[in-house]
Amino acid sequence: MKMGVTVTLNNPEEINKIQEKEVDLTAQRIQTVLNAGANVILTSKGIDDSALKYFSGSNAIACRRVTPKDMRRIAKATGATLQLNMADLNGDESFDPSMLGHAEEVYEDKIRDDTVIMIKGPKLQPINTVLLRGPNEMMCDEMQRSLIDATSVVKRILDSNMVVAGGGAIEAAVSTHLENFATMLGSREQLAIAEFAEALLVIPKTLAVNAAKDATDLVAKLRAVHSLAQSDPTKTSLSKCGLDLTAGTVRNNFNAGVVEPAIGKIKVIQFATEAALTVLRIDDLIKLNRKENTGEALE
Repeated sequence: MKMGVTVTLNNPEEINKIQEKEVDLTAQRIQTVLNAGANVILTSKGIDDSALKYFSGSNAIACRRVTPKDMRRIAKATGATLQLNMADLNGDESFDPSMLGHAEEVYEDKIRDDTVIMIKGPKLQPINTVLLRGPNEMMCDEMQRSLIDATSVVKRILDSNMVVAGGGAIEAAVSTHLENFATMLGSREQLAIAEFAEALLVIPKTLAVNAAKDATDLVAKLRAVHSLAQSDPTKTSLSKCGLDLTAGTVRNNFNAGVVEPAIGKIKVIQFATEAALTVLRIDDLIKLNRKENTGEALE
């Protein structure tokens, strides 16, 4: 038993009395929850069949083996409070009605071969569930990852309230600016800045290669457009140009709706720079020589 309590019985008839007492305690706890006004009960544990009749007799829905993740989401949306036990400060068992959540509608629905519980109109915040269906589990996992990536991008945009043109536009613009800035330096720093500018072009090159386009030709055109945008004040609108991987040309991606969150671009460049600096700071090399085989047999 829990808490390390051991019960020793000398009379087998006492087992039936213990079982009856457990059933009575379970019925009292269920009735306490129902008297508080609950008509939908969710638990992460199992519910015995003998206890289900109390819920059905009160026209209440009882769901067992709900995942803790779903429990937390439902509680957050409906305003409910997760309760681990019913013990109070007086040593008795009670249930506070203020811990109950509220929703407009809760019902059981069947989607193909699966039976699900639908919760609509939660009290505190609206929630939506996206149902993904596919021919196999691998396809559904891929759709889930794509959906998470898309919603994460939208979340970042809403958090930062700032977007930039996509399709390699930012990398090409920063690379062109750094190349022009490097020519103004007369020290070794010019080489480091030039290499950094060249490294930024890996993004548009990779995009072109993945789209089965001529990466060398597209990146050259993109660099020429951004060089013109930074040198001619009347051509500043060209700074928003990126790659059109469908047509294999350069276009104004900002007007085309191809945008990315600015905070994402900033973090990517910062983390990549920090990683490169960490590698460059390594000035020691530990080399382990391979042990020569002496030809001695192991016993």
